[in-house]
Amino acid sequence: MGITGASGSPYARALLKALIRQSLQVHLVVSRSAITVMAEEMGLHFPDNEFDVGTYLADTSIPTDSVVLYNEYNVAAGPSSGSFRHLGMVICPCSMKTLGSIAHGTGGNLITRAADACLKERRRLVLVPRETPLNLIQLRNMVTVTEAGATVLPAMPGFYSQPQSIEDLINHLVLKILDSLGVETDSTLRWKDQ
Repeated sequence: MGITGASGSPYARALLKALIRQSLQVHLVVSRSAITVMAEEMGLHFPDNEFDVGTYLADTSIPTDSVVLYNEYNVAAGPSSGSFRHLGMVICPCSMKTLGSIAHGTGGNLITRAADACLKERRRLVLVPRETPLNLIQLRNMVTVTEAGATVLPAMPGFYSQPQSIEDLINHLVLKILDSLGVETDSTLRWKDQ
């Protein structure tokens, strides 16, 4: 899982919690820009600007021992290699800079290098952009990564579940992400035939 500097920090936190609750080991890379956005959107401040999983989750009932944290500049870390075994990768939120880097195969940090490895190994790669409006370059980058095998899953709320809170909207998006990753979950947020 990569977290980049696009708006949408609450989505990433809810997704990380959901993955941990599914008893999955999560290999996590958080960009410096994401840390800046977390401070702005969630009021989170990390000592020495170093990401801390426990502080981010802000929930003592969530075990953090299943999260392996990597430095975004460690392009020699396991997830950068195609031989690193995993079920797939999600970048939530995915900045347009990250999307563009993946679309053009530049792999300048661990997040984009790991995404590139997913594409070349034909593993699931889910990108969750949260930007509007979109310009033509961004749209073309989305087409490029889709043609390469990624799933572009924009952070767009659905209202058919009759959400009662922002948390309901966040959880609906998390369900869509988990489905795209192939992670089985039970949810009351699914469409129900009348």
